Amino acid sequence: MRTSTRRSHRLMALAAVAALTTGVLAGCSSDSDGTSSNASDSGKGKTTLTVGTFGVFGYKQAGLYDAYMKLHPNITIKEDVTTRTDVYWPKVLTRLQAGAGTDDIQAIEVGNITEAVQTQADKFVDLGKDVDKSQWLPWKNAQATTKDGKQIGLGTDTGPMAICYRKDLFKKAGLPTDRTQLANLWKGDWAKYADVGKDYMKKAPKGTKFVDSASSVYNAAIGGESQRYYDKDGNVIWDKSTGVKAAWNAAMTVATSNMSAKLKQFDPTWDQGFANASFATVACPAWMMGYIQEKAGDSGKGNWDVAAAPTAANWGGSFLGVPTASKHQAEAVALAKWLTAPEQQEKVFAKQASFPSTPAAYPNLKPAAATTAYFSNAPITQIFSDSAKTIPVQTFGIKDQPIGTAITDVGILQVEQKGKTPAQGWSAATKEIKDVLGQ
Repeated sequence: MRTSTRRSHRLMALAAVAALTTGVLAGCSSDSDGTSSNASDSGKGKTTLTVGTFGVFGYKQAGLYDAYMKLHPNITIKEDVTTRTDVYWPKVLTRLQAGAGTDDIQAIEVGNITEAVQTQADKFVDLGKDVDKSQWLPWKNAQATTKDGKQIGLGTDTGPMAICYRKDLFKKAGLPTDRTQLANLWKGDWAKYADVGKDYMKKAPKGTKFVDSASSVYNAAIGGESQRYYDKDGNVIWDKSTGVKAAWNAAMTVATSNMSAKLKQFDPTWDQGFANASFATVACPAWMMGYIQEKAGDSGKGNWDVAAAPTAANWGGSFLGVPTASKHQAEAVALAKWLTAPEQQEKVFAKQASFPSTPAAYPNLKPAAATTAYFSNAPITQIFSDSAKTIPVQTFGIKDQPIGTAITDVGILQVEQKGKTPAQGWSAATKEIKDVLGQ
């Protein structure tokens, strides 16, 4: 949910490296604090639990780890953060297969959940036995549940879509800055969003572009399509999908224009683009608001605003699972349940606007005053709630993430950064996808 992904051959290389690393470290992984995964007692009567995540989940930022440790003095929590999920997930897969080296809790991104359910379910604890499943959206539970009823993950956030924009840059470009007016300009069609981009570029402030990348537009557009890469029977249909075609066309409109900053999402140059205000808009699922605050910094406060996206869409959302390799399964299960409970999801939303997968939290959602101020007092809860209510039901498949990666990080980049034609970009993506699928 919080990262982009790379080409499949890079994933295989990373997996190989991870496998070697697993052997060298004898089943231990290093987290961001330099501690080891599956650490045993610290020598002071405490049990150390490691939580493996990618990107910014908000648990540490919202003070949840500290709160849990205060409630459970015998527990120490360490977060093991990998910035990009294309690095994170191959590493997790390798360690699951090895039966060692996993964190006590592993986050699973929605693009990987089908693969985890279909190929790794025996490597995870069944978390559906002792929880009230009605706490979560039914479709969220279903994504993490095997055909025989084993639930390998508990839902964290979802990714209802909006457009985050720099109203200071819009003003300089002579465009409206009112969020409702802008939402009406591009309502119902990503082509209308691109039309606003064309108008922006006519008087764009020096050194700025309308949008961060064409891949950003693709991910947002595909998130609003009911038909993606697989049908309900598990058949691969990406090359015939009307949803993929519509999202690709939207991305190509951007990629073949001058309105894109041509940045690869979640790379350091993209982060710097936020800091330097080098682009005016970004497709913005709820979880990205925390990312923007972190990367744009103080200079972005009051300059960023939020408007409804052209279409209701979902981009992202994750789960927490407990590997059977954890040496502290009972403690890890208890922590996973607590972190994903409605009360804690409310607190994460309050900190960084990650939208809960627990409907019971919705009536109580209140963004932090700092977040509201940062985004120009936009009605964040209302905008994302309206999107969440009309997101189409989507089918995911086992290779969803690498197929999407091939389209964005191979096909679209060929056009956007290397000047290839859309036909050449599609051909490059097709070759990569066939390689991923072993065709």
